Amino acid sequence: MRIAFIGLGTMGGAASLNLIRGGHELTVCDLDRERAQEHIALGATWADSPAEAVKSADVIYTMVFGPKQIEAVLRGDKGILSAIGPGQVWIDMTTNEPELAKALARDIEARGARAIDAPVTGAVDGARNGNMTQFAGGDEAVVERLRPMMELLGPVHYMGPNGTGCITKLASNQLWAIHATAMGEALVMAVKSGVNLPQAWEALKIGAAESWCMHHDAPSVFQGHYDPSFTLDLCMKDLGLIVGACDAAGTEASVTRLVHERFRKAQRTYGGDKGELHVVKLEEDAAGVSLRMDGDWVPHWEK
Repeated sequence: MRIAFIGLGTMGGAASLNLIRGGHELTVCDLDRERAQEHIALGATWADSPAEAVKSADVIYTMVFGPKQIEAVLRGDKGILSAIGPGQVWIDMTTNEPELAKALARDIEARGARAIDAPVTGAVDGARNGNMTQFAGGDEAVVERLRPMMELLGPVHYMGPNGTGCITKLASNQLWAIHATAMGEALVMAVKSGVNLPQAWEALKIGAAESWCMHHDAPSVFQGHYDPSFTLDLCMKDLGLIVGACDAAGTEASVTRLVHERFRKAQRTYGGDKGELHVVKLEEDAAGVSLRMDGDWVPHWEK
């Protein structure tokens, strides 16, 4: 297929390489051309604008920071909507506001094209290794037709009509933020109470306490870098969308709102450019406990 890929940030830049390796013809576009050097070296074509990228594409992927950015990519000057037409499919992997996702899908389909919201989870190693989980909302027949291509990026879960992919991604991030906060509280409590950290970690990776966060993210705390591949600013952007979705659904979500405030405090305390797991460092610092642990740790974005 001829694919346009717009947005070559930490996740999009890594994920899109799997489409090239899968034999597809890519045209890439980003605010920073330097991010496209590896793609171009592998045969991708550069486009100076989203509209230019769309012109010859069967499928258009987008993966940008958030709602403001994806709206600009579609509706802005030389945006996707100025060039897309019948027969083309837009797949958006941005963590987006569900109502905006549905509105943009309507704009796309008014031009005879099809729209899929397919935000992802799985961190940078998932993007690099073609193992991102995609939550797809839109026409099921379109998703099934494109599934072989989409699965070059990782597993695809069809969730329902447009907007349901976005809601599912927000729910996934909602649980991650709660798990990360709880992980810090549990590990700090155990260590301060006299449990050896390596033994505590092994015990809390099994049984009722088991979570992807404890397996995948705890080593970033043990190393003391707290995972700079995803920043507290990004967490706060996502948590703002999550709280907005809770408000729209009319749910109480008391734990989610407390966790939102913990991440806000971490952002104020350490800086928005710091790694997402500084929410755990808040607990360490308050208790006077260090969760550093020696080990042959490989940062997940290098795996």
